Amino acid sequence: MLTPLAAGLGLGLSLIVAIGAQNLFVLRQGLRREHVFVVAAICAASDAVLIVLGVSGIGLVLQAVPWLVGVVRWAGALFLVAYGLLAARRAWRPSGEGLGGSAGPGAAASGRASTGVATRTRPAPVVLTCLALTWLNPHVYLDTVFLLGTVANTHGADRWIFAAGAMAASAVWFFALAFGARLLGRWLSTPRAWRILDAVIAVVMIALGVSLVLPNAG
Repeated sequence: MLTPLAAGLGLGLSLIVAIGAQNLFVLRQGLRREHVFVVAAICAASDAVLIVLGVSGIGLVLQAVPWLVGVVRWAGALFLVAYGLLAARRAWRPSGEGLGGSAGPGAAASGRASTGVATRTRPAPVVLTCLALTWLNPHVYLDTVFLLGTVANTHGADRWIFAAGAMAASAVWFFALAFGARLLGRWLSTPRAWRILDAVIAVVMIALGVSLVLPNAG
C-alpha cells in the first residue's frame, strides 16, 4: 500500500503531466530561456495554494456557488482563444526567432545572439500570462481543488502528508519542464522550427478554449 506521501506524489504527477495550456507556456518559456525560474515558481506556488484550498475544504464552498466556475470557464476560454490567435499570428508572420544564434540579422547588432532569442519579453506580461493560464483554467479547480482535495481527505490525519506529496510533484514537474526544455534546443534552432511550435501551440490553445465552452453552447 502506498504511503500518503507517495500517493500524493503519484496523483499530483498524473494530474499535471499532460499536454495543456499551462505546460505549453512553461515549455515555450524554457525554450526561450526567458524568465524560466519565475514561470516555474509561479506555477508551482499556484498549485501549492490550490492544493491547500482543496485539502482545507474550500472545494465544498465552491460547490455551493457553481456559477463562479462558469465565470472562470468563459473567461479562461476567451483568454485561451486569444493566446492561440497570437501564437497563430507568430506562426503565420514569424519574427525570425530561433535558437543557437539564428535569431535573425538584427540579433548580433542587438547583442542578443548569444542568448539565442531574438527579443526578450518584459517580466510583467510573462507573469500575467502565466497567472492567467493557471487561475483562469476551470480544470485546475476540478482537478486540484475538488479531486485532489477529496482524495487527500480520505487519508484522514495524514491528508497534509498527501498534500505535501502532491505539492512536491508539482514543483518537480514544472522546474524539470522549464529548465529541461533547453535540451530540445537542437531541434528548435531555426525560425522554421519555431513556426511549427507556434502553430502547434495555436491549435492546442484554441482547441482547449473551445472545449471549455462547447458543452455549454446552445
